[in-house]
Amino acid sequence: MYIQHLTKFSIVNNFDKKAVIFDMDGVIIDSEPLWKEAEISVFKKYGYNFTYEMCEETKGMRVDEVTVYWKKKLKANFNAGQVKDDIIAAIINLIKDKGKAMEGLNEVVHKLSSQGFKIGLASSSPLAIIETVIKKLEIENYFEVIHSAEFETYGKPHPQVFITAAKKLNIPVENCWVIEDSFYGLIAAIAAKMKTIALPASDEPNIKKFIIADFIANSHIDIIKNEPYNNF
Repeated sequence: MYIQHLTKFSIVNNFDKKAVIFDMDGVIIDSEPLWKEAEISVFKKYGYNFTYEMCEETKGMRVDEVTVYWKKKLKANFNAGQVKDDIIAAIINLIKDKGKAMEGLNEVVHKLSSQGFKIGLASSSPLAIIETVIKKLEIENYFEVIHSAEFETYGKPHPQVFITAAKKLNIPVENCWVIEDSFYGLIAAIAAKMKTIALPASDEPNIKKFIIADFIANSHIDIIKNEPYNNF
């Protein structure tokens, strides 16, 4: 996997102890396989044989945008709103049953918190799913701000979800770093003028495209062991 390491100079000057905003799915919780499972099972109920590749096509988008996208692309007659609700119900049940924190998450948020960083969460997932995740993982006390793109006009790759999170944290966007696993999310964070740490899945089919991030890592442990977290 491609790893890009920042120089000590760039970290000292850019990562100046301000705020870190986490994406959720694939960054806080290992939920991307669960999303695929939920989408495949729900779409199958409506008569469509979904594949992992099709799920990857809309990774990082809001679930309401996902169902509208596929309704148009498949020229389907299902109710996009109902499919959205079915997927949300399915993913909540899967998270409660199978949800696990990403490797190294507790170490990362503990270190950030102990060093006085403001910590936020900005996700494309609806608030109901976010609340399920933080309760399941027992990490709610680490986040000063939790924000869902469901409250924005547009989801990722539009930057507003990150901009709003920064405003709620009372930190200028240029003093925020974002940890993201999806390319759409990465584009959103860069468009918000924030620094970025990409955490793509090991089976990401187009891993080299993440080179637009300031740092690319295999896991939170990898980030901790390398330059960004060594200089917190």
